[in-house]
Amino acid sequence: MANQSIIVFLLLHTLIATTSAFAPSLSNNAVRTVGRTSNSLIFSSGDAEWEGENPEKAGRNPDKPELPELKGDYNWDEKFGDDDDWITENIPGKIVLSDLEIAAQATALTQLEDTFKKVRLQNEYDDARILGWTGQAETFNGRFAMFFLVVGLLTEYWTGVTIPGQVEEMLRVGGFIGVDF
Repeated sequence: MANQSIIVFLLLHTLIATTSAFAPSLSNNAVRTVGRTSNSLIFSSGDAEWEGENPEKAGRNPDKPELPELKGDYNWDEKFGDDDDWITENIPGKIVLSDLEIAAQATALTQLEDTFKKVRLQNEYDDARILGWTGQAETFNGRFAMFFLVVGLLTEYWTGVTIPGQVEEMLRVGGFIGVDF
Protein backbone atom coordinates (compact mmCIF):
# COMPACT_ATOMS: atom_id res chain seq x y z
CA MET A 1 0.00 0.00 0.00
CA ALA A 2 2.85 2.37 0.80
CA ASN A 3 4.52 1.57 -2.55
CA GLN A 4 1.31 2.40 -4.41
CA SER A 5 0.96 5.75 -2.67
CA ILE A 6 4.58 6.58 -3.50
CA ILE A 7 4.01 5.66 -7.15
CA VAL A 8 0.84 7.74 -7.28
CA PHE A 9 2.67 10.67 -5.67
CA LEU A 10 5.53 10.42 -8.16
CA LEU A 11 3.13 10.20 -11.11
CA LEU A 12 1.19 13.25 -9.92
CA HIS A 13 4.41 15.16 -9.28
CA THR A 14 5.68 14.29 -12.78
CA LEU A 15 2.35 15.30 -14.33
CA ILE A 16 2.32 18.66 -12.56
CA ALA A 17 5.97 19.32 -13.41
CA THR A 18 5.48 18.58 -17.11
CA THR A 19 2.30 20.62 -17.45
CA SER A 20 3.81 23.64 -15.72
CA ALA A 21 6.81 23.43 -18.06
CA PHE A 22 4.52 24.24 -21.01
CA ALA A 23 2.62 27.07 -19.29
CA PRO A 24 3.52 30.58 -20.45
CA SER A 25 5.50 32.71 -18.05
CA LEU A 26 4.06 36.16 -17.51
CA SER A 27 6.89 37.54 -15.40
CA ASN A 28 9.20 38.47 -18.32
CA ASN A 29 6.52 40.30 -20.32
CA ALA A 30 5.00 42.39 -17.54
CA VAL A 31 6.30 45.80 -16.57
CA ARG A 32 7.25 45.91 -12.92
CA THR A 33 8.52 48.64 -10.69
CA VAL A 34 12.12 47.98 -9.68
CA GLY A 35 12.69 50.92 -7.37
CA ARG A 36 12.00 54.57 -6.58
CA THR A 37 14.50 57.41 -6.64
CA SER A 38 13.41 60.94 -5.56
CA ASN A 39 10.03 61.42 -7.27
CA SER A 40 10.71 59.09 -10.24
CA LEU A 41 10.20 55.40 -10.75
CA ILE A 42 12.58 52.87 -12.28
CA PHE A 43 10.69 50.41 -14.50
CA SER A 44 11.90 47.11 -15.89
CA SER A 45 10.62 44.73 -18.55
CA GLY A 46 12.92 41.81 -19.21
CA ASP A 47 16.42 43.19 -19.76
CA ALA A 48 15.62 46.89 -20.39
CA GLU A 49 15.31 49.43 -17.61
CA TRP A 50 14.42 53.12 -17.75
CA GLU A 51 13.73 55.94 -15.36
CA GLY A 52 10.77 58.28 -15.49
CA GLU A 53 7.31 59.05 -14.22
CA ASN A 54 5.79 56.17 -16.20
CA PRO A 55 6.73 53.92 -19.12
CA GLU A 56 4.83 56.04 -21.67
CA LYS A 57 6.95 59.13 -20.93
CA ALA A 58 10.12 57.10 -21.33
CA GLY A 59 9.39 56.50 -25.04
CA ARG A 60 7.80 53.06 -24.58
CA ASN A 61 4.79 51.64 -26.38
CA PRO A 62 1.79 51.86 -23.98
CA ASP A 63 0.23 48.65 -25.38
CA LYS A 64 3.46 46.64 -25.25
CA PRO A 65 5.88 48.25 -22.77
CA GLU A 66 8.73 45.97 -23.80
CA LEU A 67 8.79 47.65 -27.26
CA PRO A 68 9.82 51.21 -28.14
CA GLU A 69 7.11 53.61 -29.27
CA LEU A 70 7.03 54.59 -32.96
CA LYS A 71 4.74 57.41 -34.07
CA GLY A 72 3.73 58.06 -37.69
CA ASP A 73 6.14 57.44 -40.54
CA TYR A 74 9.55 56.92 -39.00
CA ASN A 75 12.48 58.03 -41.17
CA TRP A 76 14.92 55.14 -40.91
CA ASP A 77 17.19 56.69 -43.56
CA GLU A 78 17.74 59.74 -41.38
CA LYS A 79 18.63 57.63 -38.36
CA PHE A 80 20.81 54.97 -40.04
CA GLY A 81 21.92 56.79 -43.23
CA ASP A 82 25.50 57.24 -41.99
CA ASP A 83 26.05 53.49 -41.43
CA ASP A 84 28.26 51.75 -43.99
CA ASP A 85 25.89 48.82 -44.49
CA TRP A 86 22.69 50.94 -44.82
CA ILE A 87 21.32 50.63 -48.39
CA THR A 88 19.22 53.46 -49.79
CA GLU A 89 19.18 52.60 -53.55
CA ASN A 90 17.22 49.89 -55.39
CA ILE A 91 14.84 49.25 -52.51
CA PRO A 92 11.53 47.58 -53.46
CA GLY A 93 8.80 50.20 -53.29
CA LYS A 94 11.24 53.01 -54.02
CA ILE A 95 12.46 51.79 -57.43
CA VAL A 96 11.03 53.65 -60.44
CA LEU A 97 10.37 51.25 -63.34
CA SER A 98 9.77 52.13 -66.97
CA ASP A 99 6.63 51.00 -68.81
CA LEU A 100 8.68 48.42 -70.72
CA GLU A 101 10.01 46.85 -67.50
CA ILE A 102 6.51 46.76 -66.01
CA ALA A 103 5.15 45.09 -69.17
CA ALA A 104 7.96 42.49 -69.07
CA GLN A 105 7.20 41.73 -65.42
CA ALA A 106 3.46 41.42 -66.16
CA THR A 107 4.18 39.02 -69.04
CA ALA A 108 6.47 36.88 -66.89
CA LEU A 109 3.89 36.80 -64.09
CA THR A 110 1.13 35.78 -66.54
CA GLN A 111 3.30 32.90 -67.83
CA LEU A 112 4.04 31.82 -64.26
CA GLU A 113 0.34 32.01 -63.38
CA ASP A 114 -0.57 29.85 -66.41
CA THR A 115 2.04 27.26 -65.44
CA PHE A 116 0.78 27.01 -61.87
CA LYS A 117 -2.84 26.88 -63.10
CA LYS A 118 -2.01 23.89 -65.34
CA VAL A 119 -0.28 22.10 -62.46
CA ARG A 120 -3.20 22.82 -60.11
CA LEU A 121 -5.77 21.55 -62.65
CA GLN A 122 -3.73 18.37 -63.26
CA ASN A 123 -3.50 17.73 -59.49
CA GLU A 124 -7.27 18.27 -59.09
CA TYR A 125 -7.92 15.83 -61.96
CA ASP A 126 -5.59 13.21 -60.44
CA ASP A 127 -7.19 13.61 -57.02
CA ALA A 128 -10.68 13.08 -58.48
CA ARG A 129 -9.74 9.81 -60.25
CA ILE A 130 -10.49 6.60 -58.37
CA LEU A 131 -9.19 4.07 -60.89
CA GLY A 132 -5.73 3.86 -62.41
CA TRP A 133 -2.32 4.72 -61.01
CA THR A 134 -3.38 7.52 -58.70
CA GLY A 135 -2.72 8.18 -55.05
CA GLN A 136 -6.38 7.79 -54.11
CA ALA A 137 -6.65 4.39 -55.87
CA GLU A 138 -3.50 3.19 -54.12
CA THR A 139 -4.89 4.32 -50.77
CA PHE A 140 -8.17 2.46 -51.33
CA ASN A 141 -6.30 -0.63 -52.52
CA GLY A 142 -4.12 -0.68 -49.40
CA ARG A 143 -7.12 -0.23 -47.10
CA PHE A 144 -9.07 -3.06 -48.76
CA ALA A 145 -6.03 -5.36 -48.63
CA MET A 146 -5.53 -4.75 -44.90
CA PHE A 147 -9.25 -5.21 -44.21
CA PHE A 148 -9.46 -8.56 -46.01
CA LEU A 149 -6.18 -9.77 -44.50
CA VAL A 150 -7.61 -9.14 -41.03
CA VAL A 151 -10.88 -10.85 -42.01
CA GLY A 152 -8.92 -13.85 -43.34
CA LEU A 153 -6.80 -14.10 -40.18
CA LEU A 154 -9.87 -13.87 -37.92
CA THR A 155 -11.67 -16.51 -39.99
CA GLU A 156 -8.62 -18.77 -39.72
CA TYR A 157 -8.57 -18.21 -35.95
CA TRP A 158 -12.26 -19.04 -35.50
CA THR A 159 -12.66 -21.88 -38.03
CA GLY A 160 -9.17 -23.37 -38.25
CA VAL A 161 -9.19 -23.16 -42.08
CA THR A 162 -6.04 -21.51 -43.45
CA ILE A 163 -6.21 -18.54 -45.83
CA PRO A 164 -5.32 -20.67 -48.91
CA GLY A 165 -7.95 -23.16 -47.72
CA GLN A 166 -10.50 -20.34 -47.47
CA VAL A 167 -9.70 -19.26 -51.06
CA GLU A 168 -10.07 -22.86 -52.26
CA GLU A 169 -13.40 -23.22 -50.45
CA MET A 170 -14.66 -19.95 -51.93
CA LEU A 171 -13.70 -21.13 -55.45
CA ARG A 172 -15.46 -24.50 -54.87
CA VAL A 173 -18.63 -22.82 -53.56
CA GLY A 174 -18.56 -20.40 -56.51
CA GLY A 175 -18.30 -23.34 -58.93
CA PHE A 176 -14.97 -22.39 -60.41
CA ILE A 177 -13.10 -25.60 -59.41
CA GLY A 178 -14.17 -29.15 -58.70
CA VAL A 179 -17.29 -29.00 -60.87
CA ASP A 180 -18.59 -32.51 -61.68
CA PHE A 181 -20.88 -32.39 -64.75
